[in-house]
Amino acid sequence: MTAVDLGIPLVRRTTDTSARPDTTRLVDRFGRIATDLRVSLIDKCNLRCTYCMPAEGLPWLKRAELLDTEEMNRLIRIAVEELGVTTVRFTGGEPLLRQDLVDIIAATAALPSRPTTSLTTNGINLGGFAEPLVRAGLNRVNVSLDTLDRDVFKQLTRRDRLDDVLAGLAAAKEMRLEPVKVNAVLMRGINDHEAGDLLRFCIERGYQLRFIEQMPLDAQHEWDRGQMITAEEILERLGSEFALTPDVAERGSAPAERWLVDGGPATVGVIASVTRPFCAACDRTRLTADGQLRSCLFSTTETDLRGPMRAGAEDAELIRLWQETMWAKAAGHGMDSGEFAQPSRPMSAIGG
Repeated sequence: MTAVDLGIPLVRRTTDTSARPDTTRLVDRFGRIATDLRVSLIDKCNLRCTYCMPAEGLPWLKRAELLDTEEMNRLIRIAVEELGVTTVRFTGGEPLLRQDLVDIIAATAALPSRPTTSLTTNGINLGGFAEPLVRAGLNRVNVSLDTLDRDVFKQLTRRDRLDDVLAGLAAAKEMRLEPVKVNAVLMRGINDHEAGDLLRFCIERGYQLRFIEQMPLDAQHEWDRGQMITAEEILERLGSEFALTPDVAERGSAPAERWLVDGGPATVGVIASVTRPFCAACDRTRLTADGQLRSCLFSTTETDLRGPMRAGAEDAELIRLWQETMWAKAAGHGMDSGEFAQPSRPMSAIGG
C-alpha cells in the first residue's frame, strides 16, 4: 500500500496586502469574495471508501488538536458577523460523529446574521439525527451515495450499511431538509453502469442528484486521471437513457452544471472539478477541524487560527489572518499545470 502522508501543509507565505481594498469582506486578488464557509468538524469517518482512505483507516487527529465547541462557535461567529459569510456547510470526515454537532448548528443558526446552513454526510446516522438537526436550525443536507447495489456498496465503502444510508435519505426528506442532494462518484468498472439507475432513484423520491468527478484527494495518493470518469462520459451515459437539456438558470458560484431531465422539472448536476474547473467563480473559504484556514480545497498551505486563538488572540487578529489568507488565494487549483501537487492532507481531513 502506498504510504500515507498526513502532515499539515506549510504555513502560507506572507502576502503583500497593500493593494487589498479597505473592506472587512473576504476578497482576493482576482475580485472574488468568499461568502461560503466550509467547516470540517471532525476527520474521523465510519466508512472506508476506497477512493478516500485505506481499509485500516487513518491516524485520526487527537482530541486536543480539534477545536472545541467554544472555539468552533467563535470562528463561525467571526466569519458570519465580521467577514460577510452567508452560507455555512458542515463537513468531515463524517460530521455526525461529532458529539456537539447539534449544539454547533444551533449556535450558528442563532447568530443575528443567520446564515444558510447545510450538512454533508454519508447518511449512516442521519435517520436518527434528522429531527434534532431540524430543531437546531439546519436547512438542508447533501448525502453521499455512489451505488444502489448492496454488494457494490460493500466493495466501495468496505461496510454493509446501504440500508442505513437509504433510511437517512428518507428521514431527511420527511423532515424537509430540502433540497435533499445526493452526491455520487462513478468509478470505472465498479459502479459507472449505475448512472441511470441513480438518477431514476433520485427523481422518483424527489432528491437532487449530482455526479462528482473523482478528485486527487485520496490519502493513498493513488488517483489516476486516466481512470477517472469524466463529466463528458457521465453525460454520455445519462444521454443514452434520458433527454438532457442545459438548465438556463443562473449558475453563479454553484459548483454543479445542471441539466433538465426529459424536459424538467427534474434536474441532474455534474461537478467537473477536474475537467471543467469553476475556480473563477469560487466563493468558498475553508476551516479544518483542527483550526487551519484553507483558501482552496487543493491548497498546499494553511493558516493556523487555533494556535493564536489559544494564545489569547483577540477577534481583530483572527480577522486579519483570515482576510490575508483569502487575499493570497490562487487564481485556480492548477490541476492542468505540470506543477500541480496533490494536497498532503486527504479529503477526510480537509472537509468536502
